[in-house]
Order: sequence, then C-alpha cells, then structure tokens
Amino acid sequence: MADYKLKNVCDFDLAQTLECGQCFHFVKLDEEDYVLTAKGYVLHVSQEADTVTFYDTDKDEYVNVWKDYFDMDRDYSAIKKKLLEKDDKLKDAIESMWGVRILNQDFFETLISFIISQNKQIPHIKKIVADISAKFGTYKGTYGGADMYTFPTLEQLANASEEDFKELKTGFRAPYIMDAIRRNMAGQFDINELKSMDYDSCIKELMTIKGVGEKVANCVSLFGLGKKEAFPVDVWIKRIMETMYFDGVDTPKDKIAAFAKEQFGELGGFAQQYLFYYGKSIKMGVK
Repeated sequence: MADYKLKNVCDFDLAQTLECGQCFHFVKLDEEDYVLTAKGYVLHVSQEADTVTFYDTDKDEYVNVWKDYFDMDRDYSAIKKKLLEKDDKLKDAIESMWGVRILNQDFFETLISFIISQNKQIPHIKKIVADISAKFGTYKGTYGGADMYTFPTLEQLANASEEDFKELKTGFRAPYIMDAIRRNMAGQFDINELKSMDYDSCIKELMTIKGVGEKVANCVSLFGLGKKEAFPVDVWIKRIMETMYFDGVDTPKDKIAAFAKEQFGELGGFAQQYLFYYGKSIKMGVK
C-alpha cells in the first residue's frame, strides 16, 4: 500500500498532539515519527514542516479513520483566536503549544486508560496500556523494534480477571477496570447516548463506575466522547491555574473547575490542553 501525504497542514504538530497526555498507546520512533494504534488500526505517521505522512495508508483509510482521529476538520486557528479574545493570559501557552489538537479516541480504551492513569506517571501508564494490549489485543506488526497490538475489545476481555490486571501492575485500579468492563459488557453505557447527554449528566453517569472521579470522568468526556467543554483538573492544571489566576494560592479543584467553566465555556477542553502541556513542560520546568 502506498503512503498518503497530507500537505499544507495548519495548527498541527504531531509530537505535541501525541505527547500532551491525552493518549498513551504510541511509540516514538524518531523526532516527529511515531507508531500508534487506535480504533483497531495501526498507524506509522511522521511530520516534516507542514506535511504529515501516513505510511502504508490509502486515502480511504485516512478519510474514514485518521482524519477524525486527529480532528483535522476543525479550525484550530479560529479556536485559538476565540480563546485569546476571552483571555489574553493564554497567549504564552497557546503560542508554545500551538500544534496540539484534541484526539477523538475510542470511548472504551479512553475509559480504561484514564482509570489506569490515576496516581501514575505517563511512562508507567503507557507501559500498562501496552502490556494489556499485548496480553489481550491483536498483533499488528513490528515497527522500529516495537511490537504493536490493538487495545483489546470487550469481547477479547470477556475472560479477563482482576488477577490478570494485578499481574499487569495496575494495583488498586484492577477492580475499577473490572467494574468498567462488566458495566460495558452489560450494555450499561450506550456511546451515542453518552455523546448526546449534556455535559453534567454525562459526568454524573461516568462517575457511577467504581473508581471514576471527576478528573477521570472529565478526561473520558473530553477525549472519548467529544465534549469539548470538559476541563479535567489534575495536579498540573491545579498548579498552573493557581499560578496564573489565583495569585499562587492553594485553591480547591472544584473552585478551579467552576472558574474554568465561567472563563472558557464551551472551549474549556482546548484551553485545558494548552494549559496542561504548557504548565507541565514549560512553566513548571518539568517534562
């Protein structure tokens, strides 16, 4: 299969988009060169300037899978302009992290990944997601020495046990993962219904899953259900928001979330991504 090249791409940086903490199932092969799996597919993708190359991918696969996954139809220039009109304090964050796009990920994989993410660093989350995929998913090939497997479907996890997940170093999260699997297998979560719910109702519904609090529910809403007003508040967002908006004073997460809802409205998720990546890698001096 030939490669598919997307030229004259604006407001998109592959590394920023993958490395900003919204997804975990990828391997960096080189600068701006990655392999990832999503939605049952594997993709080797690289970027040079404003050209993105999708290797061994035809136009149909790009249009049907990756165009939506990378949110390529959305005008991020207009979003950034609106955010700056709302709040010029975002200028440094947006200019530094100009190429971040919010991925449209699979709901179930996003749910399990962010349950795993609790009190874990990104390299640990990636390792566990990769190990779960290797144990239960489908092998898709080896790229740069990395064996790539799809994240398992519900059917592939039908016989998984809590002990299986504990062996994969999920720790206290194992029963949470099992509860999420059981509820999804029982059909308790209809993705279309969740997508059509208002934001508050969706958060409330997701929090019925054992171990899913507001932060995880907001991440799943933003990255797996397309609710772009979601504003996940974790330790990094808390710090950067306190620094930028609360004079460095320790502030409860619910107060930060309420402020963000008022300040950013329906663009909250975009603001959060610029702030999260900027706060973690630049402002706080930690990568």
